[in-house]
Amino acid sequence: MSRRIIGPFNRVEGDLEVQLDIEDGQVNDAWVVSPMYRGFEQMLHGKNPTDAMTYVPRICGICSVAQSVAAAYAIADAQGIQMPKNGELATNLILANENLADHLTHFYMFFMPDFTRDVYQNEPWFDTMKTRFYPVKGTAAKDMLPARAQFMHMMGMLAGKWPHTLSIQPGGTSRAITAVEKVRLLGILYQFRSFLENTLFGDKLEHIANLSSSKDLQAWVMQNEHRQSDFGAFLTIADSLNLAAMGNATDHFMSFGVYPVAGKKLFDAGVWQDGIASPLQPETIKEDVSHSWMKNGSEPKHPREGVTIPDPDMKDGYTWCKAPRLGGDVVEVGALARQLVNGHPLIQSLVAESGGNVRNRIVARLLELALVVVEMEKWVKEVQPDEPFYHLTSMPDEAEGAGMMEAARGSLGHWLQVKNGRILNYQIIAPTTWNFAPRDIHGQLGALEQALLGAPVREGEDTPVSVQHIVRSFDPCMVCTVH
Repeated sequence: MSRRIIGPFNRVEGDLEVQLDIEDGQVNDAWVVSPMYRGFEQMLHGKNPTDAMTYVPRICGICSVAQSVAAAYAIADAQGIQMPKNGELATNLILANENLADHLTHFYMFFMPDFTRDVYQNEPWFDTMKTRFYPVKGTAAKDMLPARAQFMHMMGMLAGKWPHTLSIQPGGTSRAITAVEKVRLLGILYQFRSFLENTLFGDKLEHIANLSSSKDLQAWVMQNEHRQSDFGAFLTIADSLNLAAMGNATDHFMSFGVYPVAGKKLFDAGVWQDGIASPLQPETIKEDVSHSWMKNGSEPKHPREGVTIPDPDMKDGYTWCKAPRLGGDVVEVGALARQLVNGHPLIQSLVAESGGNVRNRIVARLLELALVVVEMEKWVKEVQPDEPFYHLTSMPDEAEGAGMMEAARGSLGHWLQVKNGRILNYQIIAPTTWNFAPRDIHGQLGALEQALLGAPVREGEDTPVSVQHIVRSFDPCMVCTVH
């Protein structure tokens, strides 16, 4: 048996290590390590509650809008206010703009380039993939980057700048949308739809959204125009390398739900296990720090009561990441979880056949591109320029609030406690904290640690390519994890 330390993994920021025990050509044990501490929760202590809107977007430059939205919901909950419908629509458009850009970047710039590695040079599809997806120089980057840049013009119109916009506020958005701008927004969405339909899918978004089973998906990719698309190329490789048998974790999924309009979320909150969706019980969320470099409390605590106090000398600690659990269980979060909980038939069919795995996580992310763009077109049309986008109110001297929503990578929660008009406690659980968590006091491995067990290691591999695929299918963002 040999032990290896592997990393970095993320092509944007690389603060992730994975320690592996390898024996008989496969991974026998795994420890996921976040070797960086940042301390945003301590920075917020004693601040004016609304200062959180300035601080928390700096947690991450990739999902700064998601952090802003979670903070806005938490403060609004503490204030007892709700956004007007226009505020919800504008917030959804800004958040969806960021989330979909994240899905697109992950697929083209982070995930697909792994298939151009020399380890695959004898595969029949290798030359085609190298021409299309080779990092930076491939033709896919030349096609995708201008489409992404054009799509992000929506962010400039609605939020002023990205990242770290301040247009999202607890009572709505500070930037109203005019009638003329509605036409411009629809034009941006039309151009983005054209890229998705002509290049990524080779098909109408509505046809992708309506795929209803694994058999349906298999029949779809057998059609030549679909197989020639980038989605078709991924499905061909996934079949060739059997990515559906790689990276299974807990098969217990959770979503906080996202994109509310007038009391109804586009993607519902809930839990999915053994083919059954059930309501989310937020009070059962607790954070365990038994294997984190944190001051060890007597027992796991709900984030409303928990604290974040670093202790690099913790006896059993091996990461700065805490271990959040739902009812004591390890759960996986992300697009796959969102679509399972929300009942999309294609995702439920794929998971019923093969569980949560590398292939199914990528299919779910691409499916969301089709689903959400169609909704964004509807949201723009529903905006009423002459009606309010924002409600202003004050913060009580003493209050509590929670902001629970979905970033591209999964469930994001902010919990706020105010006393004497100042922040007494602020706790955050990011999506990568759920997926990249360490062991807990009962010895349960985190979701990624479980997903890595059994990963095949080829002869002579120092950095197993299977491990790369599994880690990237979760899309690590370690700066959010350690916030």
